[in-house]
Amino acid sequence: MHFTIFQIIMLTILAFIKHVDYYGIPMIFVNYAVFWGLFTGILMGDIKTGLIVGGTVQLMSLGVAGFGGSSVPDYGTCAIIATAFGSQLGVEAGLAIGLPVGMLGVQLDVIVKILNGFVVRKSQEYANKREFKKMNSVLWLGPIFFGLSAAIPVFIAVTLGQSAVNYVLDVLPNWFMDGLTLAGKMLPAVGIAMLLRFMPTGRYISYLLVGFFLAAFLKVPIIGAAIIGFALAFNVYHRAEKDAQITASAGASDVGFIGEDE
Repeated sequence: MHFTIFQIIMLTILAFIKHVDYYGIPMIFVNYAVFWGLFTGILMGDIKTGLIVGGTVQLMSLGVAGFGGSSVPDYGTCAIIATAFGSQLGVEAGLAIGLPVGMLGVQLDVIVKILNGFVVRKSQEYANKREFKKMNSVLWLGPIFFGLSAAIPVFIAVTLGQSAVNYVLDVLPNWFMDGLTLAGKMLPAVGIAMLLRFMPTGRYISYLLVGFFLAAFLKVPIIGAAIIGFALAFNVYHRAEKDAQITASAGASDVGFIGEDE
């Protein structure tokens, strides 16, 4: 397993841009793991692995969001590292390496938010003194801190971590690696299950069963099932709009009758 100097630099920059784009200065407006897996796949010359890893990590992240300043795993960085290693070791091994780093993102996010608390207070201090140039200079530290919280783990993983990763993969027993492989295959199902918790699944359970039947028994490709799902969703939306118009018309008629009675 070997990364060129160019790949190490570009992977580090990619991770830095990912976090700055999301937390600081929007440049790409993309915060989906599947896209960062794709970008990494292009960089590594293995787009297929990038899409597979990115899609898998994206499913894991469905239904997970950092509301109210809470910290969540760094799925984008996970996709970058998993794709980089997965292009050389295989998807399952790449996910096994990338997932711990993604989980580490929770702790790093907390640390960066604490540091940015000091940045905000310092910028307010300069603002009160009307020293706006110093205020702007300090505010730039916020996005930089966030970018480094993703860039540093990626840099360590693809440089200092290469020999360590090779050693770990060599000494780990087969049953443990098989367990990681199985866990990697289960994670998309866990992501979908988490997503279903936040959706009106009970009301549309019939459509869920139809989709499961198409995929599991008829082996309909994902695109085919998505087209069928879109058609059903459009039909439900159209019927809801029609019912709303009928209700509005009935309400207007009732108001008219009341006015005539008066």
